[in-house]
Amino acid sequence: MFGLPLLVKFSVLLGDIKNRGKVEKEVVMPPLPPRLVIPYEATNSAMITIAGLAEPKITVELLKNDVSIGRKEVSDKGDFSFEEVTLDEGINSFSTIAMTDKGGSSEASKSETVVFDNQSPEVQMINPLEDTLKVDYTDFDVIGKTEKGASVTINGRIAPVDNDGQFKLKTQLVAGKNDIEIRVVDTAGNETKKNIVITADI
Repeated sequence: MFGLPLLVKFSVLLGDIKNRGKVEKEVVMPPLPPRLVIPYEATNSAMITIAGLAEPKITVELLKNDVSIGRKEVSDKGDFSFEEVTLDEGINSFSTIAMTDKGGSSEASKSETVVFDNQSPEVQMINPLEDTLKVDYTDFDVIGKTEKGASVTINGRIAPVDNDGQFKLKTQLVAGKNDIEIRVVDTAGNETKKNIVITADI
């Protein structure tokens, strides 16, 4: 009477003890880091819209210079945007973190920087040094210097700008008065115009 039935009871009891020792734990997989989409590196606007892509239906937290400035829910299509984000003067660094309602969070996204600059670029003329002058020849090199990365046009023609910000363009003068307009636009969109009058006495 103590044979098989007792062995079965002992096995059941042992199984219960083992099962009680197991703690069921749900594994939460963290979402992938979001990706920011900022189409420019510099701007002269104090407020911008920052958009990005992430897994649908999760929450994205936006950080500016490592400080949280807001959260948004990602759309069904996997995009999100933060509107009217205020920039500090100079360099602003942005990153994002994705979070789920179950408590999982991603690593920080790749950091993107935006420079807020609303100052007009400086233009230093090398040739000519004066705003008005007379010459007795027609081939004239307009040479100057501005900030690195700026674009320069001289009377509508693009002037090459080197890595130090120096530009140079050969201009063909006509006899008499020649109006030269130099237009410089920096990477943030700020503009400076300089006008020079060269009289060719030939």
